[in-house]
Amino acid sequence: MNIVKTYGNYIKKYAGTHPAVSRKMIDIGLHLEQFRTEHFAEKTMPKAYQKLNTLGVKNTLHALEYPESTVWCNLFAPVEIFQCFGLSALSMECLSSFLSGFTCEDYFIDRAESRGIASTLCSYHKDFIGAVDSGIISPARLGVTTSMICDGNINTFRYVSRHTDLDTYVIDVPDSCSPEAVEYVTMQLKELIQKLEALTGKRLSMDDLSETLARENQSKAYYKEFLKLQAERYYPSTLTLQMYMLFATHLNIGTPETLDLFRSFAEDIKQYPKYDGTRIVWVHLLPFYQETLKHYFNLNRDYQVQCTEMNLDYMDELDTTHPLEALATKMLNNLYNGPYEKKANMVVKLAKEMHADGVINFCHWGCKQSAGGVFQLRETLKAADIPLLVLDGDAMDRRNSHNGQIKTRLEAFLEILDKERNSSC
Repeated sequence: MNIVKTYGNYIKKYAGTHPAVSRKMIDIGLHLEQFRTEHFAEKTMPKAYQKLNTLGVKNTLHALEYPESTVWCNLFAPVEIFQCFGLSALSMECLSSFLSGFTCEDYFIDRAESRGIASTLCSYHKDFIGAVDSGIISPARLGVTTSMICDGNINTFRYVSRHTDLDTYVIDVPDSCSPEAVEYVTMQLKELIQKLEALTGKRLSMDDLSETLARENQSKAYYKEFLKLQAERYYPSTLTLQMYMLFATHLNIGTPETLDLFRSFAEDIKQYPKYDGTRIVWVHLLPFYQETLKHYFNLNRDYQVQCTEMNLDYMDELDTTHPLEALATKMLNNLYNGPYEKKANMVVKLAKEMHADGVINFCHWGCKQSAGGVFQLRETLKAADIPLLVLDGDAMDRRNSHNGQIKTRLEAFLEILDKERNSSC
């Protein structure tokens, strides 16, 4: 019997009629998962990834249990500001991923579509909308999103705001960086701060914000050190942990806990051996539930995902003497903001730095950015003589992912990479 699936079926059973029961089951499940990650983690999992595992579950559980001290956001919101008000950040994508972890995403996606939400909308958004609409998720203190990258973000937050008491602030981010653009985004950050001050009754300390950015700079320095070593060493992970890195690189970046985590990565990897297997750089989302992908990339000595570009969307040092302008610049110069060419070139650079044997791009159902840009990514990687595999599927909804097709294409790709690597030895 699949315990997780059975548990998820009970969550779905009560979601429509007794949402409080379903919500309690989710809370209990996350508490049990947090206990497991803290005390019964996989023995072959590195210590730093064990910390990350706990961080992801703990962050989500806290946001669900204390919505009054939580901001719902997208991955590119200025979470550093939230921290200075004692507020935690939770993205709709991460919340949806946990619901999928309970294998109940289909219920909430179908519920959203039954309310008139388009079937072509990203399943992360539909899962989030359905969960909020069902009443199992209580609205957060505030919603904050940006205009960058994902077309669905603003409309999803608007929908949720209309159907709940969620107050939402949208940051409009121009698609190129200029002094005028920095000033424009900075002005919006000041408006957001005023809103947060009115909501919380607290005043923002610029010194606190500067300290937060300083910790972020330190964290990224440790991350760069880790990646440099990761290019040559075996440091096992899983698809889920690669996604969990977003908790560290985005939703919790700048916190003391995250700084300690990145320090652990930089130190822990030094204890691991040289790697002689097949190296992969992953682009975009990872379908953590997909059985074939789990078989090849979860704690596997032969095939290793070195990193995913989503965690490296902005790695420049932030100017701590002008924190608001620094955050505005961070959004404007984000890898995903502006022409796709910027991302394609970065993937080439990353693949070379990580000594990758190949790149895998996962085209997530409903993501126009991913589907539309893959042709340019293919041509850019081809010019650099870097093999690319494009997989189509759904990182959230299991019903839209076909294991047979993924298995056939992945194994053929890995066979080619193995032959090329062995012939060059």
